[in-house]
Amino acid sequence: MSQRTLPLLIINLGGEMIYILDQRLRAQDENDDKTQRGRWTDADRKRVMNDIVGTMFNKAFLEELLRPQDLYSHRALRTVLTRIAHASIMRLNLASMDKLYDLMTMAFKYQIALCPRPQDLLLITFNHMDTIKELVKDNPSLVNQINEAQRQLIEVYTPISDGEFQLIRHTLLVLFQDMQIRVSIFLKENIQNPNGHFVLQTSGPVPYGFEVPGLIRWFNAKGREVRRTRFPSGGSYVSAVRQGSFDLSGDRVTLLGTNMYSTPSPEEMDPSTTSKSQRKAKQADTMPNPLAKEELNLLAKLMGGMEVQKLSNVDAAFKVNLLALDQEEEGIGISEGTEHQSSRVINIQATQDQLASTELARIAGEFDEGGIPTEGLGNKGDDLLAMMDEL
Repeated sequence: MSQRTLPLLIINLGGEMIYILDQRLRAQDENDDKTQRGRWTDADRKRVMNDIVGTMFNKAFLEELLRPQDLYSHRALRTVLTRIAHASIMRLNLASMDKLYDLMTMAFKYQIALCPRPQDLLLITFNHMDTIKELVKDNPSLVNQINEAQRQLIEVYTPISDGEFQLIRHTLLVLFQDMQIRVSIFLKENIQNPNGHFVLQTSGPVPYGFEVPGLIRWFNAKGREVRRTRFPSGGSYVSAVRQGSFDLSGDRVTLLGTNMYSTPSPEEMDPSTTSKSQRKAKQADTMPNPLAKEELNLLAKLMGGMEVQKLSNVDAAFKVNLLALDQEEEGIGISEGTEHQSSRVINIQATQDQLASTELARIAGEFDEGGIPTEGLGNKGDDLLAMMDEL
């Protein structure tokens, strides 16, 4: 296990988190209902992005992050990323954070799987940082913070050997090997199977510095080539045009790590495919039945382990719900704490009911054969979390 894995992991996961939140906040601002009081504005979105980016690239935080250390567990990673997300006026409930974590981890896992060379992990990281700089380009101070973080990464990782980069990639794959969560945006593009496994294409450019497979060369005792034989490689490969830039700026060549949520689907880009009236009719068809709200609330109470979200009791900060109604990764409803929830959205927050917690804990304890308490975060990540509390 490499002790240089954590910085790349946190920055890439944080980048995916920023992509998702930015996309959903923009979608909320473009809502057709412009008369809604207290709606999420573009100024609010920029404030959230600035706060999150400022926390993630804080100097003290990065210094602790770049210290050689073992990789965190998923629980510790979730805690760190939750602290980063909550550095702004936005708040995510537990179920929304679960969904957000699933989306960002599966996106990064896909990028690792498609990474041509182990050292291209650094190019993926730079793509995330370049895109984040574009999102906060109106704030020169944050851009300088990201540039300084990028310089530190160049200083730390460019001298690393290919073998060490391979160990970093192996460490990341081991971390994500049991995560096979289906993501609808991947399923629609046919890059993920229904069982959660990714589809790897046997075509495209080979890694930079490598030859296209399909050729066998014979050499004699003097080292001279005497014969060539070709064989079917099983794919359609081409030579790499050039190597991506590992500098502060430049052409990274690869698109891995860029914002996949910023490009609309081909159907949405073509105005002739769907008219405005057709879009409204489609929204009406997918509108949930209002009677289902009471049924779901009753079901939640009967189950004893779910509590229906009541907006009158939430904080004054903005709430972001990442639970999808129509799409697995895109159905995020955003509302302000003082506003009434729309009847078109059914929100159930999957948090434990206080009245049933004792009985549920007793039942869960019966399945614990050893009676061993759940392992906490331990010492791993404590220094980083304590530093974040001081930011």
